[in-house]
Amino acid sequence: MKEIKTFIAGDYDVIVVGAGHAGIEAALASARMGLNTMIMTMNLDSIAALSCNPNIGGTGKGHLVREIDALGGEMALNIDRSFIQSRMLNTSKGPAVHSLRVQADKKKYHIEMKKVLENEPNLTLRQGEIIDVLLENDEVKGVLTRTGAVYNCKAVVLATGTYLRGRVFIGEVNYESGPDGMFPSILLSDALKEKGFKLRRLKTGTPARVHRDSIDFSKMEIQPGDEEVIPFSFLNMGKDFNIKQEPCYLTYTTEKMHEIIRKNLHRSPMYSGEIDGVGPRYCPSIEDKIVRFADKPKHQVFIEPEGLDTKEMYVQGVSSTLPEEVQLEMYKEIIGLENVKFMRSAYAIEYDAIDATILKRTLEHKEIKNLFFAGQINGSSGYEEAAAQGLIAGINAALNIKGEEPFILDRSEAYIGVLIDDLVTKETKEPYRMMTSRAEYRLTLRQDNADLRLTEKGYKIGLVSEERYRRTLEKKEAIEKELERLKKVQINPTKENNDFLENLNSTPIKSPMSLYDLIKRPELGYDMLQVLDPNRPELLREIRLQVETEIKYEGYIKKQMMQIEQFKKLENKKLDPDLDYNEIKGLSNEAKQKLNDIKPDSVGQASRISGVSPSDINVLLIYLELKRREERKEVNE
Repeated sequence: MKEIKTFIAGDYDVIVVGAGHAGIEAALASARMGLNTMIMTMNLDSIAALSCNPNIGGTGKGHLVREIDALGGEMALNIDRSFIQSRMLNTSKGPAVHSLRVQADKKKYHIEMKKVLENEPNLTLRQGEIIDVLLENDEVKGVLTRTGAVYNCKAVVLATGTYLRGRVFIGEVNYESGPDGMFPSILLSDALKEKGFKLRRLKTGTPARVHRDSIDFSKMEIQPGDEEVIPFSFLNMGKDFNIKQEPCYLTYTTEKMHEIIRKNLHRSPMYSGEIDGVGPRYCPSIEDKIVRFADKPKHQVFIEPEGLDTKEMYVQGVSSTLPEEVQLEMYKEIIGLENVKFMRSAYAIEYDAIDATILKRTLEHKEIKNLFFAGQINGSSGYEEAAAQGLIAGINAALNIKGEEPFILDRSEAYIGVLIDDLVTKETKEPYRMMTSRAEYRLTLRQDNADLRLTEKGYKIGLVSEERYRRTLEKKEAIEKELERLKKVQINPTKENNDFLENLNSTPIKSPMSLYDLIKRPELGYDMLQVLDPNRPELLREIRLQVETEIKYEGYIKKQMMQIEQFKKLENKKLDPDLDYNEIKGLSNEAKQKLNDIKPDSVGQASRISGVSPSDINVLLIYLELKRREERKEVNE
């Protein structure tokens, strides 16, 4: 690259590179904690872009959004301002896996979030391309833009999404590009390599967008939104969202479509070897589905609106890297899309990412002070996963500069803790997606209690207002008060009461029983027993549901709390970051290598590293105990 003339353009505390979902939360957190912050993006029109699916939330992901909100982040508030359909998933299952998923108006989501950034005190929004992070003695000093502008700063958060050396693939055609036809970031990728970063290639894909008027919806199953809209933000609980919800539609692929794909597999860059990057296991392309599930005669396809002011429809479940002409042919074999007209073709995008095991759980680089990473550059996939990391990176960048203790959530406290711990500990080989099954303590980490778990933490670091914190305390008090009241309300075994219970297919009672114990019965619920409880207080739906959950799962929750207590014991056994594991006798060679590479901060984290066995953990515990005794002996002497 031709040498450019540089000039000092400004001084900031924190600079965030990228204004996707990670960058937005990082910048807002830093600015709201009182630091002079700049967020720079290659294009102001790509702020908060929903480049793939036009929705927020879903299984596991909805939990992340609620946690971001509880800590004072913006994602939940923004989707509540811009959603066009809302559905609570998994309601037939237990409350631990209930997850909210909403369709967004893509354009409105972008517009509303851009307004938030533009109006945030302490935050400067700039368009430009950052091509290097300036370091001095392994510490961040600033950034350099393509035009030669140098911005001095104390911390940098890299939240580059899929832009780093981005390359789009459509069949035999491939070219340098970011998502949605935006410019890629090539020079920053080169600069990171020059600094010794080992970058890896990952891949994600997106389906075609098709014209609404070319779809025959009569052949599809309508998927309406929920009658009662439950908002994402705790600040909006109880609010009446009186909007006309847009329907989605369910349809299916066909054997003829599968045959077209099989005939053209050799033209897919995924199978021809042109794509080096590893794609997300849990969001496979349609080619992948046909190969991996060859016995299935059909696959689900969801048709989803991209907004109220556009006729673009998103074809969920049919992302592809096949040539454009093959895409046109095969999409017409989807039921209801026989006369489909494309507006945008499907494509895959390959991009650079780091190995996140080089990061602390604060998302700061282990060896470069005040350099943070968040989002897809860390090997995750999804808007929600990115936003969660951005929030934590922004918080810790601010805390570092203030000289305060880092903010870390562990696996027992939040899905965010699970997400980050997995990324920095487990050497993920493919884009990481959050799922409820990844959380060992999911019964206590429900989406409905995220505020009770995390709002106080957000308040202490300065992201949650006094008013919001007060509302959370009031909610907590209301739940506790109602649980105690229900224990005292006795239902007598009268004929009238027993007839009522029998009508609900429940066994009659022979002696007085508290409402608390009646609600424990699987066939009964809090609202179902309102007739027996004339003095019941008026409570919000969210409080009623939490009361019922606490009662029905009381035994399981107590058991999980005991498990968390055991987990905390290992988490509290801290390991010296400068410890040389080669000096510890009894560790396996693989454990020594992995422990020296990752440098876990606790025995608990060490136990989750692939290649570190339970016997290795026992060796570590013995080592720590002997060391503790030696230190105590020295003190006594």
